[in-house]
Amino acid sequence: MESLMQPLEKKLIELFEWHFKEVVNLWVPVKVHASYRKLYRLASANRSVIGVANSDRAENIAFLEFSRHFRKIGLPVPEIYVEDLNNGLYLEEDLGDLTLYEALTKARAGTDDLPAEVEVLYKKVVRILPKFQIEGGKGLNYGLCYPRSSYDDQSIRWDLNYFKYNFLKLAGASRIGPVPFNEQKLEEDFQELIAFLMEADSPYFLYRDFQSRNILLREDSQSGQLEPFFIDYQGGRRGALQYDIASLLTQAKANLPLEARKRLLEEYLEALEAYIPVDREVFIQHYQGFVLIRVLQTLGTYGLKGLHERKPYFLQSLPYALHHLKQFLNTVQLPIKLPELMNVLDAIVSAWDRREKSSSKNRLTVRVLSFSYHSSLPLDETEHGGGFVFDCRCLPNPGREAIYKKKSGLDAEVVEYLRKIPAVDEFLKHCFALVDQAVEAYILRKFTHLMICFGCTGGQHRSVYAAECLARHLREKYEVDVDLQHRELERMNSL
Repeated sequence: MESLMQPLEKKLIELFEWHFKEVVNLWVPVKVHASYRKLYRLASANRSVIGVANSDRAENIAFLEFSRHFRKIGLPVPEIYVEDLNNGLYLEEDLGDLTLYEALTKARAGTDDLPAEVEVLYKKVVRILPKFQIEGGKGLNYGLCYPRSSYDDQSIRWDLNYFKYNFLKLAGASRIGPVPFNEQKLEEDFQELIAFLMEADSPYFLYRDFQSRNILLREDSQSGQLEPFFIDYQGGRRGALQYDIASLLTQAKANLPLEARKRLLEEYLEALEAYIPVDREVFIQHYQGFVLIRVLQTLGTYGLKGLHERKPYFLQSLPYALHHLKQFLNTVQLPIKLPELMNVLDAIVSAWDRREKSSSKNRLTVRVLSFSYHSSLPLDETEHGGGFVFDCRCLPNPGREAIYKKKSGLDAEVVEYLRKIPAVDEFLKHCFALVDQAVEAYILRKFTHLMICFGCTGGQHRSVYAAECLARHLREKYEVDVDLQHRELERMNSL
């Protein structure tokens, strides 16, 4: 075991064993998005915790102190067990892997609506947010805020320039195409927007990255219901109330329907009014301004990490951000004039629409299926033939264990069981490599259909898990349509 460890892992394990006086028998990396921190799940026979390694001391201090402050007033954040700031390490409570975003994606089953059971979770989240902002801000040491103590005019200017330099000026080298603009006039509009946003009251705690990937869901031991817990607030600072609710409701990849956003904003305002009086008309005006800032900031991020660095997740998310931008332009009228900025945004949307129309005819659809070998092999209904069939029967079978027999590869317990088996991970890596080669060739040659099948004995556990993993991999890496089907599960559910 020790020979396989990296230095950071070894130090985290030593910290765990020193603090808990227990031997670590499991350590696995935890996937993080858009962060240079490294996270690991460490477990002994009695407990599981999350180990964090981060070389940025100021960021660590902010997170640790904010966590203790929030827990003291009853906010649902992870408990901090022990820290080693000299080595940039700490151990925190393991809240599981299910994020609000994953719950939304799973419940949608390929649609763009907001399922009722997930809207209930969003309502819980927006009703807790005012407590973070109002109560959480009281007594907080804003001197620890990282990297700035307030979301002020300078912070807003940074976000606007982030959009200008990382998206607008990179667009010409991307498939969007060049977007002409007058830089002086654009800067004048930026200043007008900054002045407008700075009119909003801002003596509150601003979470800064309040979005569904930073909200974990854990089952309550008494009620059995999923309850939200919050992470990644180390970038928080003093600021306006509107910023965080705008961040959550306009998160690009979550793509919440407009009517659902209106309902959730109303839910938030009702909760907020339990803490402070609210002039709703003024609040909404500034809220729309912060929606625009969040859309522009998101485009800046996707420009840098997608258009420039070519990271698949951000390239895949770009259409959602542009959809929000288009919807904003069609539905919102700000009380200030921003002629150059609005012209630029209209030009971006128009360029993207032209690009989508020209490329949609040749877009590749990858059909991913799970099935049972007790039934026939799936047929390619397009009559193209070809593709891949992967036999998962070589992998350990959760169905042989009584606790998993009635569950499927969609259930968290089965997912966790298979995720921990090295042979499963190795098998999927080989599958992904073969599929990636085919997908890239198909895209280059403008083919429109590819079929990938995973089979196992019953079509219930291993093949379902593998198909889910591949579908997620393809959606994150390529701009393709993924049609995911679990044949045997659909037959079971129809009985």
